[in-house]
Amino acid sequence: EERRHGVTNYQQARQVLGARLRELRADTGLSGRDLAELLNWSPSKVSRIELGRQTPSRADVTAWANGVQRPDIEPELQNRLRTLESHYAAWRRQLAAGVRARQEAYGAEERNSEEVRNFEAAVIPGLLQTPDYTRHLLTGITELVQSPPDVEGGVQARQRRQQVLYEPGRQFHFLIWEAALRTLLCPPEVMTGQLDRLAGVVGLFGVTLGVVPASAPLRISPHHGFIVYDQRLVRVETAAAELSIVEDSEIAVYMRLWDHLAAAAAYNSKAQRLIARARAELPDT
Repeated sequence: EERRHGVTNYQQARQVLGARLRELRADTGLSGRDLAELLNWSPSKVSRIELGRQTPSRADVTAWANGVQRPDIEPELQNRLRTLESHYAAWRRQLAAGVRARQEAYGAEERNSEEVRNFEAAVIPGLLQTPDYTRHLLTGITELVQSPPDVEGGVQARQRRQQVLYEPGRQFHFLIWEAALRTLLCPPEVMTGQLDRLAGVVGLFGVTLGVVPASAPLRISPHHGFIVYDQRLVRVETAAAELSIVEDSEIAVYMRLWDHLAAAAAYNSKAQRLIARARAELPDT
């Protein structure tokens, strides 16, 4: 029922946007065919958008506002579209075809970004995970959300994602709460290998790794992990959904939170010591 409700809400929001676009067209006296010809679109595209059967792109919305000679209305239309995009993203996990597809979607976003910031409070960031650690993590996730059990496909896709770390012209910034170094989502021997991998990342070109000590004084609770892509998109995972945040004002909140956490983090040799201490205190295998 929850899944059906999510799809229904998304479809209703798309229909509302389509109705607003149709209203603007009608106010000009243009037919759908007239507008299509003006924008060099097919008439069927105009019809699908107005009926809520197709989601317009941001460029489509700009063209529509100009086509109906209402460039002043574009900010409103873009805000409506952002709301629609955010709502759809909130249900992406429920609609995704398993963890492999989800990993590939993450990879596409990373390849389209020049700067990525990733904070994690309880797990090691996906781009820094070993295959064994990922395998245990994805097994738990698929059991929780009852998604298709394509764990091995997800492991392989996550490993392929990591190649982006070595591509020139990109910057990756990782912040990890110290608790994530000690949260055993896998056997201790797997965590040992994971912490060794993490230690090896320190100093990697194009990558900054900070560990927020458990004893660090914080004025703000981070609540959850998040990823910021080029300060244009924030992605947040909850237990039941994956949220995409695109509003500038909301992205700014996450950037302020990031700056606060980054200022409290330990880097370089200090980060290495925290990782080594967590490794030394793992339960005996």
